[in-house]
Amino acid sequence: MPTPDRNTVPTGLIRRAVPGDTGEILAMVRELAEYERLADHAVATPEQFNAALFGPAPAVYAFVVDDDPETGSLAGFAIYFLNFSTWLGVHGLYLEDLFVRPAFRGRGFGKALLATMAKVCVDEGYGRFEWWVLDWNEDALNVYASIGAVPMDEWTVQRVSGQALIDLAALANPT
Repeated sequence: MPTPDRNTVPTGLIRRAVPGDTGEILAMVRELAEYERLADHAVATPEQFNAALFGPAPAVYAFVVDDDPETGSLAGFAIYFLNFSTWLGVHGLYLEDLFVRPAFRGRGFGKALLATMAKVCVDEGYGRFEWWVLDWNEDALNVYASIGAVPMDEWTVQRVSGQALIDLAALANPT
């Protein structure tokens, strides 16, 4: 297969996810968790994904790479949600996960997913497109640098979960 032009992305393969994609998206989430060495953390269920992506008030959205529309085989996915910038006064797009199956890498699908989400930002007037990446994932870091993404080195990620989250919530005034 010829090497794709770095200034173009494949067309016709990226589409919004539909309910029938949930099983394959979840399978790819588990593949991603294995790649990130966190397989035991991937505990989401199909019911949770269906509710989040396709329920009455979805707050999470997905695009998929439909490599073979006849078989429904998916080559990759991107899941995102909206955030809000108090400084800009507008929403932004936060990429939660992007994954392209190893057999499909190097064809421009990851870049096509990123370009599709950038278009959503531009079309909707969103001010930012952000995501996290593991510092050891050199392949992803190289792709992101090639599209003009800038690391936010001066910021650190903070997280409260598990028992610490329960303990913090206990400090809140009852409503």
